[in-house]
Amino acid sequence: MSEMTILGEGPLGRAVEVTARQRGDEVRVLGRPAAGRHRLGDFLAGGVVVEASRGEAVVSNLAAALDAGCRRFVVATTGWTAARADVDALLREHDAAAVAAANFSIGVVLFGRLVEAAVDLFGPLDAFDPYLLEWHRRSKRDRPSGTATDLARRIATAHPRLAGSDDLEVVSIRAGASPGMHLVGFDAAGESVELRLTARDRSAYAAGILAAADWLARAPRRPGLHSFDPIVDELIVRDPIAA
Repeated sequence: MSEMTILGEGPLGRAVEVTARQRGDEVRVLGRPAAGRHRLGDFLAGGVVVEASRGEAVVSNLAAALDAGCRRFVVATTGWTAARADVDALLREHDAAAVAAANFSIGVVLFGRLVEAAVDLFGPLDAFDPYLLEWHRRSKRDRPSGTATDLARRIATAHPRLAGSDDLEVVSIRAGASPGMHLVGFDAAGESVELRLTARDRSAYAAGILAAADWLARAPRRPGLHSFDPIVDELIVRDPIAA
């Protein structure tokens, strides 16, 4: 049985809680602190901390957890990219490690690789223009989503006719209760080719977050921030269905 403190009691935090409890983990969920900062005794210091709250709270939440003695983190929140260097320095200062990703769905990681392969094929063809559309629930604050931002970066980096992601047509929809849909297309006069990834619920995100937590627990990791990609690579080698 593992210990886990989840920061954030929104849909993602609750999905991680349900999945973690189903496998027998000891879980503590912390909502927004009344005093502006979590108390040291709020954390299960020996376990992993999952940050699933709000982008503006990431730095203060990690600082409080580090003061409480926590040294392993999974950062599943978006909207904190500007503070990435500060977070990395803070973790290194405390000899702590974190896995951070805009999206912890294993399917999203593999989808990104498919998109890169598609850009390699369609990019040299002047007739095909790339575009990106993402749709999330109406309460999601950031637009485009962290996943869409990452996909746009991948497309712009590999596409020979794009100077940067600002040259890519990106559309964000905030309506209803969709947990997430991302569509990458290539359009020409006579046809369109589309790659689509649709999340049915947040269970895929929760499974990836727990995989990251287990990766941190299996062996000492280099202090600082780590990407989710090496963990997905391990799952592919070990058989992702069994994992």
